[in-house]
Amino acid sequence: MKVSVDCDIRESLDKVSSKMRRDYSESLRELNLYVGQDNLLARLWAGDGITQMQLCDHLKCEPPTVTNMVKSLEQNGFILRKRDGQDGRVMRIYLTDRGKELEGPVDFKWKQQQEKLLNGISSEERLVLRDLMKRMERNLF
Repeated sequence: MKVSVDCDIRESLDKVSSKMRRDYSESLRELNLYVGQDNLLARLWAGDGITQMQLCDHLKCEPPTVTNMVKSLEQNGFILRKRDGQDGRVMRIYLTDRGKELEGPVDFKWKQQQEKLLNGISSEERLVLRDLMKRMERNLF
């Protein structure tokens, strides 16, 4: 019995994760973004003018991944890179006006996705779910 329940949980988590990612990816494409770029932008909305290495640390991504995201976001006019005024070897990343304007629409899509996911789940159940998910997350890290 235990093995069956454990497999069911793992399979359900896999299905939920996969479906959420697909749906969210489609939703972000409406804004000319890909999954992951929203997290990079969110870090910049909290305070831009940071380096790519700081973004790597924040996003827990390898430098080539962040480099590709930065290039794409820059080509789309959402961010720009400028040399540091004190150390010309360092490039800092800043939001453009277009990038700043995305904060509201991305936040709306995050909330929309979350409400879809949690539809029909009570506040008390959400608290229990959050606790269980945090424990599972800690188990993996």
